[in-house]
Amino acid sequence: MNDFVMPSLGADMDDGRLLEWYVKPGDAVKRGDIVALVDTDKAAIEIEIFEDGVVSELLVPEGEKVPVGTPLARIGGSGEGAAGGMAATLPETPPAVAPETVIETVGKPVPPEVPVTQAVSSVHATPAARRHAQERGVELSDVSGTGRHGTVTKADVEAVAKELEATLPAEPEPQPKPSRKRISPLARRLVKELGLDLATIEGTGPGGTVTKADLERAAVPAVPKPEPKPAATRVEPVKAESSPREQKQAAMRRAIGAAMAKSKREIPHYYLSNRIDVSRSLSWLEEENLERPITNRLVPAVLLLKATALAIREVPEMNGFWLDGGFKPSEDIHLGMGISLRGGGLIAPAIHNADQKDLDELMADLRDLVKRSRSGGLKSSEMTDATVTVTNMGDLGVDLVYGVIYPPQVALIGFGKITDQPWVENGMIGARPILTVTLAADHRASDGHRGGIFLTTIAKVLQDPEAL
Repeated sequence: MNDFVMPSLGADMDDGRLLEWYVKPGDAVKRGDIVALVDTDKAAIEIEIFEDGVVSELLVPEGEKVPVGTPLARIGGSGEGAAGGMAATLPETPPAVAPETVIETVGKPVPPEVPVTQAVSSVHATPAARRHAQERGVELSDVSGTGRHGTVTKADVEAVAKELEATLPAEPEPQPKPSRKRISPLARRLVKELGLDLATIEGTGPGGTVTKADLERAAVPAVPKPEPKPAATRVEPVKAESSPREQKQAAMRRAIGAAMAKSKREIPHYYLSNRIDVSRSLSWLEEENLERPITNRLVPAVLLLKATALAIREVPEMNGFWLDGGFKPSEDIHLGMGISLRGGGLIAPAIHNADQKDLDELMADLRDLVKRSRSGGLKSSEMTDATVTVTNMGDLGVDLVYGVIYPPQVALIGFGKITDQPWVENGMIGARPILTVTLAADHRASDGHRGGIFLTTIAKVLQDPEAL
């Protein structure tokens, strides 16, 4: 029996909201199946499973927001499915209680420092009934099931809980709370970085726990209240609250900003750039597109993607991850393609095995990713598999872009717009279409010498477009 957990879909993701389950208890699943839809600060992502088995129990209901790493479901072997889709098999080692979770019982709240475990029970109960019994402090063995074949339902648990409450004595006078504040691990790390006084911050998490969101609100400078105006002064209109779309965009900006701030703090960036004469590539592309129907024509960005993938073969230090204090090169070349979203924001899903695809396949993948990034429907593997990121700002009129590496990757390649510039070749000066390519790389995984070879290789490959 294994736990299927909320995946991390990038360095800028702390939690996600489960929007929809595509499976139910008793369903057989295999590696690569889409089992759920999760909403992040950037987009709604379809989550894949990476093992074969049978869904034993769904642990998180639709609509609930949980941190990365939270168990979402339990997956058993082919012979471990839930009986009738109802009975759940508990793991040998019960999951640890999350740092910010406080389990409220009928009598008294259990402090988070005390480990909470689940007793193994043979009582048949729905997943919702099991969760409700734990929350209400009810033993399932004390509940008579009214469901199918005697299965305990949530209503059965609630009825027993109310009976227990009626027998309890009056609650004692509330005791003063201890002066020591409870704070989540993530918030504890951010307190010092933001220079905040923990004693002045009110926690809104379970049991008054101070969370990351509390710190972000406290970090915003207070706006002084205006002096009261005379009664005769015209009343200013009340500013409307931000819309859900504006709130979503603000959350995305915060997530991107947090990931990029971490990248600049922890990754020793170095930057290089190179100007490339792309006249041969553009001439070849123009002739190639004349022989194609409009719907099958190629764009210059496809040539740049293929050239980047081939250059990575020559300089593999640009392709992989910095993990556990060391560089882990990747044999596969999955290009994360920076795509702007409607209304603002950026996402970088992966084009898998870009070096092994021809230009038509890359063009089809690029169109598909752009469409699904802006309308929804990206897969979790597309969000997590990128081994290096490419951003093309040329369509926006940007001459060159110096990017920030997306951890745990070790490089980011940026392409600017193609402009006619003076160019000297064989002692003759003339105007040529010139493209500026930049590299932001992690100095722990490579150096300027290898970075220079990488950019030179891209330029060399673009001089022979027929070979692409």
